[in-house]
Amino acid sequence: MVLIVLTSAIVFTVLILIVILFQMALAAGVPWGEYAMGGKFPGKYPIAMRFACLFQIAILAFIGIIVLSKSGLLLPEWSAFADIAIWFIVAYLILGTILNLITRSVWERRIWANVTIVMLITSIIIATS
Repeated sequence: MVLIVLTSAIVFTVLILIVILFQMALAAGVPWGEYAMGGKFPGKYPIAMRFACLFQIAILAFIGIIVLSKSGLLLPEWSAFADIAIWFIVAYLILGTILNLITRSVWERRIWANVTIVMLITSIIIATS
């Protein structure tokens, strides 16, 4: 079971780092808007959305820290908090998976739905460990 949790934590971390890098690219003005937010902002994000990406990066980093703490790889002193917070992450990923599956953006469905499904599965494995 320890190996499964460790593998899940590594997979989750790699995927959340990819999502963070994507958000950083959007915030920097890379014209990938059609791949996020249902494709509502094709091309470069407007300034307000670019700042929203920075907020999203902070949230994603916090989520990553919680998952790593729950899996025992980082900040063991957060263990009690992570035991509860992981279930909010699972709920967040359920919602994210649903939204990525029903979005009008074909690219979002093709790319991010798969990413959130894997993140959801790995977060459930970690949460139930």
